[in-house]
Amino acid sequence: MANVIRNTLTTAELAALALSLAHLGAGPQSVTARRGLRHAFQHLDLNDDVIATTLTTLTTPLPADVARRARVIANAITARLVLRIQYHDAAGRTTTRNVEPVTFMAHRDHWYLVGWCRMRGGIRAFRLDRVAAVEPTDLPARPHLPERYLPFQRRAAA
Repeated sequence: MANVIRNTLTTAELAALALSLAHLGAGPQSVTARRGLRHAFQHLDLNDDVIATTLTTLTTPLPADVARRARVIANAITARLVLRIQYHDAAGRTTTRNVEPVTFMAHRDHWYLVGWCRMRGGIRAFRLDRVAAVEPTDLPARPHLPERYLPFQRRAAA
């Protein structure tokens, strides 16, 4: 069964499953589901620090307040609605931004909202633990292909 999962699920699908598990909490079903997700990743070289750390992030529940914001964001991704977020950057500055949400991703110790930031006019990755508030708007978001906007990935040589 694990071979079937690894051979049929895309990276984006695995990340979506992991995010769903991350905001489920710590109940008995979520514990079993996380164990199943870890089994799906058994083929990975866990001697790689980035992969090992990211796997831990993928299989750890989000704090309740972050999980609530993640559910709002996930709903906006599905409905293709622009989000208004309050975001604290690494320097501690707070900005309010309208973001066209594209996808979620986990990298090392953190989950990120990847989206088109209308303020900056480009794709940005927002750490979920730095999103202080999120609300959907009634504004439609343009469709964006997640594969084109994922940071931290190697680009093919031109």
